[in-house]
Amino acid sequence: MKEYMQRYKFNGDYRLCVVFQRELSKVVNEQKADLIVPIPVTSTTMQTRGFNQVIGLLREVPYQSILGTRASSKVAQSSKTKEERPTTKQPFILKSPEEVINKRILLVDDVYTTGRTLYHVAVLFKQAGCKEIGSVSLAR
Repeated sequence: MKEYMQRYKFNGDYRLCVVFQRELSKVVNEQKADLIVPIPVTSTTMQTRGFNQVIGLLREVPYQSILGTRASSKVAQSSKTKEERPTTKQPFILKSPEEVINKRILLVDDVYTTGRTLYHVAVLFKQAGCKEIGSVSLAR
């Protein structure tokens, strides 16, 4: 899985997204969610990589891009140490807070490492009044 993620995410081999699309689509569609929300990448990452790896995996799933990133550039979680990750400040913004009120949200990410990314997003959604938050990650 590590080699797959390296090639897909960091070497830009976008064709690899099809490897897990069907299975991830099946898992996501089995969840009871009102909104499916992919974790976004920064504009710097988008310029460098050319794609959001999570959206590539969700090609067959209807999702809502209601999350954004606070800064155009940041230090990637993957480059931080285990000790540095918990100190990360809130990097996300909720573009449409009204859309999540009393909704069941399913967050989708590619890799779950420490849970800090999902924690930050969950805080935003809870503050906005969502009913329930779940998550699906391709790898841990």
